[in-house]
Amino acid sequence: MSAKRSLRQGWLILQLLLAACFSQAAELVCSQNGDLESPQLVKDGDVMLGGLFSFHNNWKEREETYTEKPLPLQCTSLNFREFQLAQAMLFAIEEINNSSDLLPGVSLGYKIYDTCGFNARSVKVALALLNDYENVSAPSKECGRPAQVQAIMGEASSSPSTAIATVIGPFFIPMISHFATCACLSDKSKYPSFLRTIPSDYYQSRALAQLVKHFGWTWVGAVRTNDDYGNSGMATFTETAQHLGICLEYSVSFFRTDPADKIQKIINTIKASTSKVIVAFLSQADMDVIIHEFSSHNLTGYQWVGTEAWIFDFQTAAGDRNHILDGAVGLSIPKAHVSGLQEFILNVEPLFSSNNDLFTEFWETLFSCEFKLSYSVEIKTRCTGQEDLTGVENTFTDMSLMPIFNNMYKGVYAVARALHNILSCNQTCDGNAQLDPLTILQQIKEIHFKTKEGDEVYFNENGDPAAKYEIINWQRRDDGPVEFAVVGLYDASLPEDRQMDVHIESIVWAQNSLMMPVSVCSEKCPPGKRKVLQKGKPVCCYDCLHCAEGEISNSTDSVTCVRCPLESWSNENRDACIKKEAEFLSYNEIMGSLLTAASLFGTCMTVAVAVIFVTHRNTPLVRANNSELSFLLLFSLKLCFLCSLTFIGQPSDWSCMLRHTAFGITFVLCISCVLGKTIVVLMAFKVTLPGRNVMKWFGPTQQRVSVLGFTLIQVIICILWLSISPPFPSKNFEGFKDKIILECALGSAVGFWAVLGYIGFLAVLCFICAFLARKLPDNFNEAKFITFSMLIFCAVWITFIPAYVSSPGKFSVAVEIFAILASSFGLLVCIFIPKCYIMLIKPEKNTKKNMMGKGALK
Repeated sequence: MSAKRSLRQGWLILQLLLAACFSQAAELVCSQNGDLESPQLVKDGDVMLGGLFSFHNNWKEREETYTEKPLPLQCTSLNFREFQLAQAMLFAIEEINNSSDLLPGVSLGYKIYDTCGFNARSVKVALALLNDYENVSAPSKECGRPAQVQAIMGEASSSPSTAIATVIGPFFIPMISHFATCACLSDKSKYPSFLRTIPSDYYQSRALAQLVKHFGWTWVGAVRTNDDYGNSGMATFTETAQHLGICLEYSVSFFRTDPADKIQKIINTIKASTSKVIVAFLSQADMDVIIHEFSSHNLTGYQWVGTEAWIFDFQTAAGDRNHILDGAVGLSIPKAHVSGLQEFILNVEPLFSSNNDLFTEFWETLFSCEFKLSYSVEIKTRCTGQEDLTGVENTFTDMSLMPIFNNMYKGVYAVARALHNILSCNQTCDGNAQLDPLTILQQIKEIHFKTKEGDEVYFNENGDPAAKYEIINWQRRDDGPVEFAVVGLYDASLPEDRQMDVHIESIVWAQNSLMMPVSVCSEKCPPGKRKVLQKGKPVCCYDCLHCAEGEISNSTDSVTCVRCPLESWSNENRDACIKKEAEFLSYNEIMGSLLTAASLFGTCMTVAVAVIFVTHRNTPLVRANNSELSFLLLFSLKLCFLCSLTFIGQPSDWSCMLRHTAFGITFVLCISCVLGKTIVVLMAFKVTLPGRNVMKWFGPTQQRVSVLGFTLIQVIICILWLSISPPFPSKNFEGFKDKIILECALGSAVGFWAVLGYIGFLAVLCFICAFLARKLPDNFNEAKFITFSMLIFCAVWITFIPAYVSSPGKFSVAVEIFAILASSFGLLVCIFIPKCYIMLIKPEKNTKKNMMGKGALK
């Protein structure tokens, strides 16, 4: 069995080898495989142009068995718009052929195919345009003959345009589209021969994002056609929107042939959303599907933002019977007018006379009649072929897409101008010139001319025209037809800050509202607050938190709060920095006035005591208590009272140095006098003891020297302090958040505490001496009063230290003034008031006998 099988296989291989040998020997031929593709419209000419139009925009789906050859594509749903565009192409060709200035003596012909909106068919008929569609065999040398057409006009959609441009690109056959806007087609490395007379979606997508931002909408939804047009356009829109701070709550895609359950999911997504604005990057056919679904679910009140594909389309507006799209805004190609074009389009008899089945179907649909009546539910009239368009209102008679027709018109003229230059046309054209596709393509890229209506036609390095759009607003008046109102202009050639000009006051919004809708995830954060993103949500969803104390935000939607300068503080609303209040102990406030009054009262009181002492200077009481030291003590007390005034008022360089040094020196002088009086009292009683002559060592001269010496030491300390690191005025920002404390910085803390320490040392020494002399015999022993005054003095200054350290701002200054005044009043009252009482109230006790009698030694 195995031998027989091997023999059979060998025989088959031999047959294959023999067939291959004979085929090599045969002459090579070129032949077309597959079904013939006949054009729907043909006209011969010296130079042929191709046209690709979706006369049908749908087709019947069939399940292939792959066991037999598939049947030809069965197209459905006539698209009157494409018939209008084909008429625009024929109009431009007729106009050029009848012109004596452009291509004189050269006629343009055309071959036009129906693509049925099917990408595969678009590529197939494009290849038919490049090759002879007749099914013939030819010698191999003729397989490289030139293309049948010199340029292709179309397609209207981006997806078939990308497919066709990919196939014909290597042959450099110029393809000029009037309505394919996908930004991807600007890539010349992929589509070298593609040009267009409509701006790229790159500009439209950016303009739409800027338009949405201009209206303050930061939370929007997006619906797009699931093809190159929708996906590419929405990608650019999304990228630009992110840069502008716009968030997409959802972005869904579909195609008109998608199953119902997928479209239902999109409707459910929109229902569940919170955004009130929908950006629709949809073709006109897909927009019709959305309108139908929204009407079925009674979804209204959304603000639509649209593209040029549907925003200016009369058919879309007519189909919106439930006012779903009322108030829509979007971008459209600027209005245009081509004289004679409308009349040519509406002259449909030449189309019918082509005897093509397609145009028989067109005629029957246009006039709602039939040439062969059939038994159907819908009763129609019989077509006569003599019908006219008078009184007919449908998509074909609507001229709202004249700007797109003008794009087709400009594309045909661009090819004609390039041919005119290549053929060196003047009165006649050079008939011997060879037409090369690459040369034609290069010439088209370089042309720059104006149409008869004054429109400029030129292409940039990407094959795109200049980007200009009108901003359209759907305004419905009293249930009448929609008016496409122009409410602004976008010109990409202008500087960025002047590209968009919108008249917001002229816009009628969704549901015919005059108030612009709000579509944000979170309300704007006012000045004084900052944005804090909500966890797990887009950047447009945030909470507004108050700025902290000392921080402000003076703009809306601030991301951060800015800390105020050191000398400023935030106001109550946290939206501005205000200068901090400078605080110091002044004469104008109550506390400063009271302390000033106390200081002046102490000074006057000291002067009064001095006057009393001067008046009674010869009395025993004054003489017995060392009148010289008493007067010096009164003078120093007066200085102590007055030095407290240097602590009041705004600190300055001189006041800071004066207040501490004057305080230190005057108090040392005061304590030195008290210490001298204490020593005198102590010595005076010691001298009465037998064998003692102490007073000779502490007489008036020694007393003066001791006071001077003690004071001189303090003066030296103060000089060193002022020389090394003197006190200086400073601003304290730490004590209060909203105030600046103007104070005197110590400079050297060692110097300050050395001054206080020296005063404390003398005070303690004086207290000890006075304490030792308190029980010495005398009817009026001054040591007792000195002891009590020193006790008050020490108590005041011991409590001063913690109170001074813990008191904030100006209160620390007030504590220091209070300590100065309290200790000064303590000395004045305890030492001098009892004496004044005797001199003024009890003068009879102011005798030597009275002072010495009761205190005699025993």
